[in-house]
Amino acid sequence: MRPGRVVRGCAREGRLAARYTAVSLVGFAVDATCLQAGLSLGLGPAWARVASLALAMQATFLLNGRHVFGSLGPGRAAVRQWATYMGTNAFGNLCNYWIFVTLVSTHWRIVGEPAFALCAGSACAWALNYGCTRWLVFGRAVRLGRTVLRRAGERRRRGEVSPAPARRVPRPAAPRCARR
Repeated sequence: MRPGRVVRGCAREGRLAARYTAVSLVGFAVDATCLQAGLSLGLGPAWARVASLALAMQATFLLNGRHVFGSLGPGRAAVRQWATYMGTNAFGNLCNYWIFVTLVSTHWRIVGEPAFALCAGSACAWALNYGCTRWLVFGRAVRLGRTVLRRAGERRRRGEVSPAPARRVPRPAAPRCARR
């Protein structure tokens, strides 16, 4: 691979990460606003956080799909992408929520404040969710999977049967004394 291609690829990924970060900040604002609204309505911090996180996820899904990755599909494709987005981001959001609840439950002066806990949890979840969203929901892995499935369906319709893959028999390892 030529160095120029690597630099262009890194620059492209950097721009994509910057746009994703901008959407994440919008999601953070939605999250913080809804959290404060829930707290002012008398919800406990944990339940207010569940509601605010759910609303923020909806906002970031729409913005990421439309403006960052530009691949939000119509109709059923959007529903499939939404389900994949919610599923793949579940771990990052679980970490986000766990960090929030843990820090708030300490009741320490600064660390126990809901705003601080929100920032800490969101920062950790950003990296996890970026990877999942980039590669699994709107990325190359999805397009590759669709292409493989489409080609397999076309072969089936034409009546072509692909041969079964040859089974690989593992070679026995060399004795430990023979390795050097």
